[in-house]
Amino acid sequence: MNIGELARRTGSSARSIRHYDKAGLLASHRRDNGYRDFGDDAVPQVMQVARMIRLGFSLEEISTFPPCMLRQVTNAVCPDALAAHRERLAEVDRQLFDLARLRERLLSVMDANDSPLPSTERAPHEPS
Repeated sequence: MNIGELARRTGSSARSIRHYDKAGLLASHRRDNGYRDFGDDAVPQVMQVARMIRLGFSLEEISTFPPCMLRQVTNAVCPDALAAHRERLAEVDRQLFDLARLRERLLSVMDANDSPLPSTERAPHEPS
């Protein structure tokens, strides 16, 4: 199938698909006219790559995952890729912790300058 059809079937842009292909995550062949040609197995591959990107993985990280992660569209994680998902979650937790600390420092500076926060700017756990 051509890249336009693959884009239509997966909801991804042709530009993204070209990027995934260039990164070696898809197997395309060139037609006589130079255009890429993809097999039906590219549909779940593109959908899985897009899902993993939404989970915060880079194309470089995705390229290290076992092939089972690209075979079907599912939230199931291959045992071989579970460690990478745990590492990603730990990184997200570190980022959340760092952001919470930054927020507290900002609040401290604002409190020191008698700048009360309007109720719409308070975190959900803070009373109005």
